Amino acid sequence: MRAFALGLVFSAAACPCLAQTVLKSEPLILAPYEVAFVQDTACGVGKVRKVTGAIRGLQRRKACVAVTAEQASLVSATP
Repeated sequence: MRAFALGLVFSAAACPCLAQTVLKSEPLILAPYEVAFVQDTACGVGKVRKVTGAIRGLQRRKACVAVTAEQASLVSATP
């Protein structure tokens, strides 16, 4: 029981939820209300484009948001 509790404490301390994945290109398919961060030249330095998926018939929401280097890791999108 102690080992289980200790594991929970260490997993909570690591807090992987703070890390965001930044894609090089916008994904073609994005579920409704799913969020993807995309490296875009239209946004200024230190900012990325936040793309939120929409339900059928509506357009995706796009906005530039600030992301620090500690919060982001750069990967490529896979179709």
